[in-house]
Amino acid sequence: MGSNCEKIWRCKVCGYEHRGEVPPECCPSCGAPASEFEEVGECKSSDGTWHDVGAADELKTEPLREIEIPNAKIALIYKDGVFKAISGSCNHVGGPLGLGRMDGDYVVCPWHQWRFHASTGEGKSGCACEGGKVPCYSVKVEKGRVLVNPTALTERVRKSVTPHPLTRVVVRGQPGGPSEKDPIRIVGISTTNMDINNPRYSTSDFLLNIALKRARECGAETRLIRLAELKFRACEGYYSQSERACTWPCSITQMDPADQMERVYEAFTQWGDIFVIATPIRWGQAGSLYYKMVERMNCIQNQETIADRHLLRKKVVGLIITGGQDNIQSVAGQMLSFFSELGCQFPQYPFIAHSRGWSAEDMENNTRYVKESKDLAAAATGLVDRCIDTYKALLDIDIGSAIPPRGGRKAHELDVHSQI
Repeated sequence: MGSNCEKIWRCKVCGYEHRGEVPPECCPSCGAPASEFEEVGECKSSDGTWHDVGAADELKTEPLREIEIPNAKIALIYKDGVFKAISGSCNHVGGPLGLGRMDGDYVVCPWHQWRFHASTGEGKSGCACEGGKVPCYSVKVEKGRVLVNPTALTERVRKSVTPHPLTRVVVRGQPGGPSEKDPIRIVGISTTNMDINNPRYSTSDFLLNIALKRARECGAETRLIRLAELKFRACEGYYSQSERACTWPCSITQMDPADQMERVYEAFTQWGDIFVIATPIRWGQAGSLYYKMVERMNCIQNQETIADRHLLRKKVVGLIITGGQDNIQSVAGQMLSFFSELGCQFPQYPFIAHSRGWSAEDMENNTRYVKESKDLAAAATGLVDRCIDTYKALLDIDIGSAIPPRGGRKAHELDVHSQI
């Protein structure tokens, strides 16, 4: 038999604990490099004593459950009349395998669907866990009781993983980033939803293109990201299971190479300096693609809340909001609130907007008005000018390098409690 004694490594950035002989190439929770891990101890060796984990008749009622034995949590499997046991800690982010589900002969982690064989602990071929292995444990039944030996039969095996490109945080003027003399980079993001094979006129897109044209006239480099052209999955709520289940880079991005939300992440965390986000108003709210995007960007905010790790530094955001109906201030307030929580900065008068109001449904006149309005065109160029001025001012001050006090910010429990 082998030993289930494993070294314990803790990420100094987010607190994730890793078990193994060496730290991971990068933290699977926050993306920090191996150099950010410190050894904090090792689990105690087992004396080989069998441990009674419950009555067999009761444990047979569920195909998979989590149990605890000294120094370990175990995923206990009951299949085809036989009890089996593997480690309850997934190789990925330490998800609770015993709280997952069975898929044939494989235990499926409830966090990110990594699969490990119930008999061998081996990762399933074709999955992200292929080449890895979780420890297996001996199980026996005596006098109607299930006994588990806490000495692992096999060792944990983690395959070498190349850190995802998005784990590299890029800051202008710092190693790996553009110099402060390089052209400012401005990203336009269109959240208008449409059939890209049969495009239609969009007032918010029209003003966004005017803004990007002005950016190029000012010597900036530009990119346009149209969310309607990207194929990306909606947020699947991993954070609802555990804060550690929401990772950076996004769990979906890591699991699904076809998911194109990576283009948005790369623009925000590595390429862009200024972001001009354009949205229509739909039933008094921002467009559905906007919400689909920011729900996926929650993984950036979660790095703030669980790790005090700032992925966006010295980033400026301006907004363009147009629609046939009103509620502009509410839409702008929600959008500004979200990006402020990511650490972004805003220019003076951070959004421009246009609406013909509740009683106007003649959209053909609305589109004509926006096309012909010199005032709105000037407003779009003025928004970019203010964003550029704000960004240039940020280059001359030290902002975002220190960790801000957590009090009063999201997901921070105060040091006093109300007496009720």
